Amino acid sequence: RIDTFDCGFRILRPFCIKMGTPIKDVKLPDIPERKNLLLKKHADYIAAYDKNKDDYEYCVTEYLRMSGIYWGLTAMDLMGKLEVMNKQEVLKFVGSCQHSCGGVSACVNHDPHLLHTLSAVQILALYDSMDVIDVEGVVKFTAGLQQADGSFVGDKWGEVDTRFSLCALATLALLGRLDAVDVKKAVHFVISCMNFDGGFGCVPGSESHAGQVYCCVGALAIADSLHLVDADALGWWLCERQLPSGGLNGRPEKLPDVCYSWWVLSSLKIIGRIHWISKEKLTEYILACQDEETGGFSDRPGDWVDPYHTLFGLAGLSLLGDDRIKPINPVYCLPQYLIEKLKCVPNLID
Repeated sequence: RIDTFDCGFRILRPFCIKMGTPIKDVKLPDIPERKNLLLKKHADYIAAYDKNKDDYEYCVTEYLRMSGIYWGLTAMDLMGKLEVMNKQEVLKFVGSCQHSCGGVSACVNHDPHLLHTLSAVQILALYDSMDVIDVEGVVKFTAGLQQADGSFVGDKWGEVDTRFSLCALATLALLGRLDAVDVKKAVHFVISCMNFDGGFGCVPGSESHAGQVYCCVGALAIADSLHLVDADALGWWLCERQLPSGGLNGRPEKLPDVCYSWWVLSSLKIIGRIHWISKEKLTEYILACQDEETGGFSDRPGDWVDPYHTLFGLAGLSLLGDDRIKPINPVYCLPQYLIEKLKCVPNLID
C-alpha cells in the first residue's frame, strides 16, 4: 500500500503488505460429515486398496508399488489396524524386490532405487522382519551411492538430490549402520543447499521447497547437526506456507495440498516452531479433504483420494496432537513407539 502525505512525499508502508506474491487458495466445502475424523472409513479404504489388483489405478502405479505399500501400512499402524493387512504377502513381495546389488526396487523387474530401498526397510521395521532381506547388501548398496562431495545419487543413473541424502541416512539409521557412510560430508552437502530464506533446495542454488526442507532438516536431525540450521528464518518461511483456508503449500504461489501437512509440519516440529502456524485452521483443512463415502484423503477437497495423501493427512493430524492417531516421529515418518524400540530417536530443536 502507498500512502501520500500532505507534504507530497509518498512512502511504502511494508506492514500493510500482506504478501509479496499472489495467493492461490481453495474454499472449504460445508459438509458436516467431513468435520469429523472418519477413521473406520479410512482403514476400510486402505484395506480394500490392495485387494483390487485388477483396477487401472493399481496397475499403472507399479513403478511406486514399494512406497505405496509403505504409505498404506504406516497409515494402518497409525490407526491401530496393521493386523488387518496380509503380513506374509507383504514380506514375500519385499523379499522378491531385492537385487543382487543389495538395493530394492519398486516392484519385481524394476531397477533398484534408494527411495524404494528406504520404503522396504520402513516396511520391515513395521513388521519387525528385517531378516527378510540381506541387510548387509542394503548397507553396501546405500553406501555405494555416496559421492565425493557427500551427496547421494538415487541409483546407478546418477541423479543427485537432497531427497536421497535423507533416504540414505534414514535407511542406515534404521539399520543401525550410519558408520557405513561419511556423515560429516553428507551434512556438508545438505548445508550447501541452504538458501538465503532459510529453506533448502534439491541441489545447491535450487529453489527452496517444503519437501526438500523436510528432507534436509530430517537428514540433519539424524546426523545430530540441527545446530547448523537458521531455525527462525526457516520457521518463518515454513509458516508462510499456510494459506487463508488453513492448508499448506510447498512454495509461494502454489495451491494448498494435504501432503504438505506432513512436509511443512514435520519440518516445523523438528526445528521447534510448530506453534507458529494455526493448528485449528490446518486441522479443519485436513478434515475437509476426506471422502465421506469411500474413505481416504485427497490433496484438496473434492479431489480423488489415494494412499499417499491418506498417510500424510493422518500423519499431519498426529503431529497436531490428535490422540485418536498414534504419535508419529517427524523425522522417519514411522510411529514413535517403533523409533523408540529401534533406539534411533533423533534429537530435535526444543
